[in-house]
Amino acid sequence: MAGTTTDGVRRVTVLLALALSAFLFNTTENLPIGLLPLIAADLDVPLPWVGWLVGGYGLAVAAVSLPLARWTRDVPRRWLLGGVLAVLAGATLVGALTGAYPVLLGARIATAVAQALFWAVTAPVAVGLFSPTVRGRVVAVMSVGGSLATVAGVPAGTWLGQHDGWRLPFLLVAAAALVTLLLVVALLPTTAPERSHGAYAQAPHAGRFAVLLVVTAVSVTGMFTGFTYVTQLVAGRSAVTAVGALLAVFGVAGIAGVALVGRVVDRRPRAALAVTVGGQALALLGLGLFTAPGALVVLLAVLGATAVPVFLVTQTRVFQVSPGRTELGLASNSATFNVGIAAGALLGGQVLSRLGVAATFVTGGLLTAVALAVALAEPALTGRRTVHSAAPAR
Repeated sequence: MAGTTTDGVRRVTVLLALALSAFLFNTTENLPIGLLPLIAADLDVPLPWVGWLVGGYGLAVAAVSLPLARWTRDVPRRWLLGGVLAVLAGATLVGALTGAYPVLLGARIATAVAQALFWAVTAPVAVGLFSPTVRGRVVAVMSVGGSLATVAGVPAGTWLGQHDGWRLPFLLVAAAALVTLLLVVALLPTTAPERSHGAYAQAPHAGRFAVLLVVTAVSVTGMFTGFTYVTQLVAGRSAVTAVGALLAVFGVAGIAGVALVGRVVDRRPRAALAVTVGGQALALLGLGLFTAPGALVVLLAVLGATAVPVFLVTQTRVFQVSPGRTELGLASNSATFNVGIAAGALLGGQVLSRLGVAATFVTGGLLTAVALAVALAEPALTGRRTVHSAAPAR
C-alpha cells in the first residue's frame, strides 16, 4: 500500500510539474505583448521588430511541430522533456540578459521550437501515467495550466515588467522552468515512448482525424478573426478602466469552462466538441451584433467558457481518433491551431480596416458556425469504419 501511495504521489507530482511547464511556455510566449514599448526602448529598435518576438514565435511553432515529433518519436520522454525544459530555461535566461535584438529573437525562436515539441509529447506522457479512462481529465489539468498563463501569468508579468523592468519576469520564468526540469528528470520513469498507452488512440480513424483538423483550423481562425481585436471592441463599448475587468471575466470563465468540460469530455467527446464550438460561434456573433453593456459581460463570459476549452477538446479527440502515434496527431493539431491563430489575425485585420471591429466578430462567428457544421456532419462524412492501432498488447 505504501508503495502504491508513493507511486500515486509521484505521478501526480509529474502531472503538476508538466502543467506548470505549460503555464510557463504560454506565459513566455505572450509576455512581450504587454512589454513591447519597454523592450523596444531598451534595445533601441522599432516597435514592429519587437512584435516579431510574438509573431515569429507562433510561426516557428507551426512550422516545426510535426517534423520534430517525427524525428524524436523514439527518444525516451524523460530525457526529451528534460531537454525541452532546459531549452526553455536557458533560452529565456539568455533573452532576459542580452542587450542585442538578434540574440533576443534567436532565443525566442529556440524557445518556440522547444514549445512545439513540448505540446507534441507532453500530453501522451501525462495520460500514460494514469488510467486510459481519465485521459480527458488529465489533458484538462494540462489545459488549466496553459490557460492560467492568460489569466494570471501574462498580466502579472506585464505588471512586474512595467514596475521593475521587462527582464525580471523572464528571469522568473527561467528559474521556474529549472524547477520543473529537476522534477521531471527526477520523477518521470525512463521508458520507451511506444510502450505507453498514451502513444496510441483508442479508435484510430484517418477520416475522423482529418475532420478534426478541419474543425480545429476553421474554429480557431474564426475565434482569432474577432478575438485578436477584442480590446478595441471592449474599449469602444465601456469605460477604459473597465477593459481589464471585462477581459478578466473572459479569462476566469475560460478556466471554469476547462474544468467543467474536462469532467465530461471522456464520456461525451463529440458532444463536448459541438457544445464548445457552437458556444463560441454564438458568443462571437453576439459580440458583433449586440452593444448593451450587460450583453457584453455575458457574451465575453460565454466566449471564455466555450472557446478556451476548444484546445482541450481537440487534444482529447486526438487520443481517440489519431491514425498513427498520438505525438504526431497532437503535433498536427498544435500546428493547425497556430496556423488558425495567424490566419484569423490576418483576416480580422482586413475586415477591421474595411468594415470595423464589430464585423470582425460577426465574420469570426460565421466561420465558427461552419466549423460546427463540419463537426456535426462527421458521421456522415466518415462512416463507421475503424482503423486498428498498432498499440502494444496489454
